[in-house]
Amino acid sequence: MDFLEGLTTWFAGFAGSEWAVIVLAIATFLESIFSPIPPDPLLIPMSVLRPEMAIWYGLVATISSLMGALVGHWLGSRFGRPILSRFASESKIDLAESLFNRYGAWALLAAAITPIPYKVFTVLAGVLKFDTKRFLIVSLIGRGARFIGLGILLFLFGEEIQHFIEQNIQKLSVLGLVAVLVSCLGVWLLVKFRRRLGVS
Repeated sequence: MDFLEGLTTWFAGFAGSEWAVIVLAIATFLESIFSPIPPDPLLIPMSVLRPEMAIWYGLVATISSLMGALVGHWLGSRFGRPILSRFASESKIDLAESLFNRYGAWALLAAAITPIPYKVFTVLAGVLKFDTKRFLIVSLIGRGARFIGLGILLFLFGEEIQHFIEQNIQKLSVLGLVAVLVSCLGVWLLVKFRRRLGVS
């Protein structure tokens, strides 16, 4: 655990370097497949140093994460469940599979936004032959809500909100998930209402 914390701190040290964007892209790509290091410790200080670029950084993280998710999905579909044991414990795999079997795309969405290990779900989606198109759409919504949403907050408030985000990242991610779910419900109700009007 101390090693992981030290690695995360070292990783965050790239925030002010000229390699920051490349490191962020690589980190979010790998985090969607097997890396235990979340990209937030780098994304946040990068955005604080250059708040005018915060949304762009969030977009880079989102796209890179989606590319990694596709690789994870392919690995799962190609090599099956045994490959998951290389990236996660059996207890986490069993829990993820239970959630996936019960909630499907909603479980994937929750993993894409919250600190739930997203990498387990990307590979598991491939193992369970989850439709690639739906997988990409759900992942785009979830990863975009997490990283671009974080970028928007830092663009608007910069250093003033940095400490608050770092201390409450889990709560904010849950709130982000709730916001996305409410938005999805609102869109569904609107579409349903318009169809009823069309029928009448």
